[in-house]
Formats: sequence, structure tokens, C-alpha cells
Amino acid sequence: MDVQDVNERGKWGSKIAFVFAASGSAIGLGSMWRFPLKVGQNGGAIFVLAYIVAVIFIGFTIMLAELTMGRHTQKNPVGVYKALKPKTPWKLAGAVAIFTCVAIFSYYGVVCGWAFGYLYKIIAGKFSGDVTWELSKGIFSQFAANTPEVFFCLFVVMSITIYIVSKGISGGIEKWSKILMPVLFSLIIILAIRAVTLGGAETGLSFYLKPDLSKFNTDVLFYAVGQAFYSLSLGMGIMMTYGSYISKREDLISSAGWVCFSTTLVAFLTGIIIFPTLFATPGVNPGEFEVSTGLMFQVFPIVISKIPGGYIFGILFFFLLLVAAITSTISLLEVPVSYFIDEKKWPRKKAALLVGLFTFILALPSALSEGAIKFLTEWQFFAKMDFLFGNFILAAMGLIICFFLVYVWKIKNALAEIGEGAKSFKLKHLWMFNIRILAPIVLILILIFIRKVTG
Repeated sequence: MDVQDVNERGKWGSKIAFVFAASGSAIGLGSMWRFPLKVGQNGGAIFVLAYIVAVIFIGFTIMLAELTMGRHTQKNPVGVYKALKPKTPWKLAGAVAIFTCVAIFSYYGVVCGWAFGYLYKIIAGKFSGDVTWELSKGIFSQFAANTPEVFFCLFVVMSITIYIVSKGISGGIEKWSKILMPVLFSLIIILAIRAVTLGGAETGLSFYLKPDLSKFNTDVLFYAVGQAFYSLSLGMGIMMTYGSYISKREDLISSAGWVCFSTTLVAFLTGIIIFPTLFATPGVNPGEFEVSTGLMFQVFPIVISKIPGGYIFGILFFFLLLVAAITSTISLLEVPVSYFIDEKKWPRKKAALLVGLFTFILALPSALSEGAIKFLTEWQFFAKMDFLFGNFILAAMGLIICFFLVYVWKIKNALAEIGEGAKSFKLKHLWMFNIRILAPIVLILILIFIRKVTG
């Protein structure tokens, strides 16, 4: 009998398998859809610099904490808190993390569906000729408001995700991550090379790579830390769950480091693709952009219509976006699936199918809120879901993780787990300082800042 049949939870077959899967989770969620927008909004290169610093000091700290808690208990987020502090309300923190994954999957799945729909539109030549801003915006508005088309695209993405997760760790997530992640990195490199060879790319590279210290302010700092947190898929139980599949022989320190590095590299290279391309396109100014759920889908058709080889460039880009999105949806579904496997003893296929169907139903209001149903559009349902689950709760959960590890589970126990498989932890004292003081302070300030900007 196969090991996967005996143990529905499964294990990563190797360290590289974990790094690919965890990086895939992080990359799609923040690095390609959100990172370029934040860069354009917050001063270009100075934001990039602040983001990298935030990943090193805040992102790595909390990621290592989540991986450590997950591997020590070999459980899902609810099981983690139940095992480390049994018969207490702490398990509710795990429950919030699991539901956060489902909620984020519900609206993020809509964006994944858009990527699928636009890949088809590009291939079909819908954006041939000179595409203006008004034309592109109109095409997106019409597409987002077309209920049957949006539902079909959402269904396709959800079905792909359910299928991969139902195949388990070695047969599904690990197998497909080993295929998708090399494809992802290869396409990013190809597109980055293409972008920097465009006429006028120098201006975009300067905006993206030459920091202007005069543009640094409180907003840049807060948004950089927040983006680092969101890009790495922290606070929603994904890294706890993925950590629970890691062997005791593996080095958690280097594993966390590689995930942070690969995620940051993809975000950085995505900027290399976006900004030289945008600055090479007449009339496009990244600094004027506002965060919009459909902004990338409105801008890129203009771009590909104006550059040599735009048809191929567009197909590659939207295929790349779809691959990145799928690697994220896989991880978002795996967290609640692992809960039902661990706690309810459900077979993996049943858990993946039922959670996937529930998430599809939960996604319908988000899918209908971009023009299909007036009151959902006016209420900005999609944006409110993103703010609540993709901003506020993630920061709050990060703060809870810090507090729990330091004051409930205790740092000495975490260090003992980290020591399993690690030859040494040279930055131990820095990590202890970050988890005790720096990360909690920064996350508290972010929560205050979020409250301030929302009135």
C-alpha cells in the first residue's frame, strides 16, 4: 500500500520540494499582483529597498516561527494550538487562520479566473491593433460584469486547484510545484530580458532601481512591511501547514531563508518586467495608479498592443500570471483540507472537493461585485473582503503568533525544534530580538496605521 494511502497528510519528498511549494504559495498572492502596484504608489526604488529590509527582519522572523510550530506538532493551524496549549481557547486562533485561507481563496480565485479569461482573450487576438486606455478599461468592465463568463473562469481555476490538492502532497502539490515553479522562474527571466530591451526602458529601470531618499516617509515604511508580510503568505496558517510536512532532518532556518529569497527574487523580477515596459509605453505613468482589483488587466493589453512582439509577450505574461495564481490557490485550499484530514479524519479527496465547493459558493459575491450586481459593486464587496482578510486579520494573526511563541510556548522550546536538523543558528539572538520586540512593535503599528487610514 502506498504511504499516501496510509497517511493522508503526507510529507515533502525533499527540501527543494518544500521550497518550491512554499515559494509558489507566496509568489502568486502578493509578488505579481500587488507588489508592482505598491512600488508605483510609494516612490519606486525607495519602496523596493524598504520592502527587502522588511522581508529580512520581519518576514523571515515570522516565517521561521510558523514553520517551527507546524513541524513540531505535525498539525494544521487548529491542531498546532491544541497540541501546544491543549484545552484552551488558543485553538480559536488556528480556526481564524483556516477561515482566513478560505476567505482569501474565495476572492483571490476570482482574480485567478480573470487571468484565465484574459489568457484566452490574448490568444484569440482580442487586443490586436491600437488599444487605448478607454477601450481596455471598457473590455475589462464588460468582462467582469459578464456573469456566465466570470463564473466559468472561476470554476476552471477552482477545479484545477481541487484536483491538484486532492492528489495529496507527493502526488499533487509536490509534483505540480516541481513543474510549475521552474516554468514560472523561466518565464519571468524571459519576460524580464524582453522588458529591459524595450525602447525607453532606461527610465523605468531608473524609477525602479535608483532610490530617491526624499520620497521616504511613514507610508512607505508601513506599506513595505505590510507587503512583505502579505507576499510571504504569513499569518494565515499556510506556513504552519507546510511546515508540518517537513522532515525533522531538514534545516528550518535555510528552508525559511530560501522561501524568503525566492519570493523576493520573483517580486523583484516582476518589477523589472512591469516598470521598463510601462515607462516604454506612451501615456502610461505608474505613479498615478491607484490600487484596483483589475488594474493589471486594464494596463497590460495597452502595453502589449504597443510593443514589438506584443502578442507573444502578452500570452507569456498572462500564462505566467495564471501559473503564479494557481500555486497560491493550491496552498490556500491545502490549509482547510489539512484541518479536515487531521481533526475530522476525512479522506483527502472528500476534504478537497467539499471545501472547494464551499469556497466556490463563497466566491460568488466577489465575482458579482465588479459590475454584475449593482449593490455589491457600490458596496465594494471585493475590496472590503481584501481589506478585512488580506490586511487587518493577517497583521493581527502575525502578532498573535509572536505573542504565543514567546509567552505561551516559550522561545526555548522553539529553539529546540529549530535545532533539529540545523547545524547551527548563527543569527539566533537577532531572531529572538525580532520575535520578542521588533516584529510585535511593527505589527502593532501597522494595525494602528490601518485603523488610521480607514477612519
